[in-house]
Amino acid sequence: MKDEEKAQGSEAFPEDGEALDLSPEAEAADSGADPAAESAGAPPRTEEAPPEQSPEDRIAALEAQAADLRDQYLRKAADFDNYRKRMNREKQDAIEFANQNLILDLIPVIDDFERAIKAAEAAAVQGTAESKDFNALYEGISMTEKRLISQLENRWGLKRYDSAGEPFDPNRHEAIMMEKSTEVSEPTVAEDFLKGYTLQDRVIRAAKVKVLMPGAEEGGAD
Repeated sequence: MKDEEKAQGSEAFPEDGEALDLSPEAEAADSGADPAAESAGAPPRTEEAPPEQSPEDRIAALEAQAADLRDQYLRKAADFDNYRKRMNREKQDAIEFANQNLILDLIPVIDDFERAIKAAEAAAVQGTAESKDFNALYEGISMTEKRLISQLENRWGLKRYDSAGEPFDPNRHEAIMMEKSTEVSEPTVAEDFLKGYTLQDRVIRAAKVKVLMPGAEEGGAD
């Protein structure tokens, strides 16, 4: 009995000088598993690679990207062109209307010239202006007024406009007197008290006028 236990013990433990085999194959042999079968039945896990695009798909994607970039470029170019035009327009307006305040100060002087000419004409009609000196003064004032108007019109774009007989336009006329009349079918300017002026075709002073309104005549009113 003691000899059998000794033999079993010698099989469980290696003799002196013999190396202990700790490899997976040895452990599998001890446990009764077949390592070759285990490795064959369980293949190693690998990450799935993304599917490769076909040349046609890549070309289509690049064409779409190019179209998007072209659209962005055209939008930016249009925005820049609009900005450039706006800046040029504002710059041109600043140049053309830089002297507007100066011209507005000169317009009352022109009004005085016009009043003086009208007064001289009225005096000449009444026969109170017969002397040569008065006629020379009248001619001098009239020529000065015409020359001033011509200079402002040709060099600075200032124009004086007549309104008598035109339909009333609140953008061009300021009514300081109104009168009803059966002779008109719409508000109409009857008389200019002070003429209107435009600078570069922009109204800078509306004409002060008398307006005829459709209806029965009732006389004028301030």
